[in-house]
Amino acid sequence: MFIMKLHGTMEINAKGHLSIGGFDTAELASIYKTPLYVMDEQHIRDICRKYRDAFGKHENTEVIYASKAFLNMAMVKIIQQEKLGLDVVSAGELYTALEAGFPADKIYFHGNNKSREEIILGINKKIGRFVADNLYELELLNEEAKKANSKIKILLRIQPGIEAHTHEYIKTGQIDSKFGLAIATGQAMEAVKKAIECENLELKGIHCHIGSQIFEIESFRHAAEVMMNFISQSKMRPESSLWN
Repeated sequence: MFIMKLHGTMEINAKGHLSIGGFDTAELASIYKTPLYVMDEQHIRDICRKYRDAFGKHENTEVIYASKAFLNMAMVKIIQQEKLGLDVVSAGELYTALEAGFPADKIYFHGNNKSREEIILGINKKIGRFVADNLYELELLNEEAKKANSKIKILLRIQPGIEAHTHEYIKTGQIDSKFGLAIATGQAMEAVKKAIECENLELKGIHCHIGSQIFEIESFRHAAEVMMNFISQSKMRPESSLWN
């Protein structure tokens, strides 16, 4: 016996068909053919508001939507209307966001293999933050910011060295991950020093991502402790007075 759990506006209508937002999915499939992606706008907005309301209780917090989950211009407008920030990882995602009218200063540019052209695009569009993934990227960011006579704000992506309870293919915070700068090897602290020394970079903080589909809160608690300890250690460096 197959049992399907319904979410958001999903329901089974009088015809015995699944409906989403009041639209019969069988009729949608007949009109638009399959495969067909149907997004529950009300459900998406409800989730956005739950995150925003939960974190909005604290000062200096912002909820950021990851474009890699799903992005088109309609989704961008929903995210903007719900007052969330936007995470992009490519020139295509950045272009889509800007074309939809999303404010550039609320865009965060992630990615571990940004091209020089993508960096230049982000600088020229005056996006809010670059999230630097490696030492080479720091050099590129500083070089292109200098050419643009600009000082850009950055975060450093850090590997906290945490084994999250999820599938090995979507773990990203452990020391052997290809993403970010490892604390255990000293590379993360080296990146802090380098970022502060770069005249055209303004280090605003650190970032970590330990994986996807994590259902145990302990992994997040551990990551927060590791990151806060790293910030404390880096603040004790002689040059740390330049870290905003």
